[in-house]
Amino acid sequence: MEQKPISDISFREFLKMEKLMGSRCKKCGALYCPPRPICVECSGTDLEWVEFKGRGSLVSFTCIHVGPPWTLEEGYSRERPYVVGLVELEEGPRVVARLEGVDGTKPETIKLGMPLKVKFLHRGEGESARTLLAFEPAS
Repeated sequence: MEQKPISDISFREFLKMEKLMGSRCKKCGALYCPPRPICVECSGTDLEWVEFKGRGSLVSFTCIHVGPPWTLEEGYSRERPYVVGLVELEEGPRVVARLEGVDGTKPETIKLGMPLKVKFLHRGEGESARTLLAFEPAS
């Protein structure tokens, strides 16, 4: 795939293609996911796209009992919370994403450090179609 400047295509477009993309600073090599237009480490502005493997481990998480309206459509509620976690990718960056395949009603069963793999959640159709970034336990 031809490398495009960060501004030419969006992170969301890559998610639709089921690619976990981020940015790498050409000056210092710092990695970011989601991508950033400016490097936090060296203030560089010459960043390029980089594709991540989509594997990582759980750093922290929270169970959300009252979420946005669209989560109700997916069956989440006060009685059935969804889970969002901070995932450290194998390549180093940390990304916040939904956790699938875990039980938000039993947070004690969700283990910090557990290995995870990327999962792309396709929701809606046509103009309202969107793809959400998620992770699930790696087998």
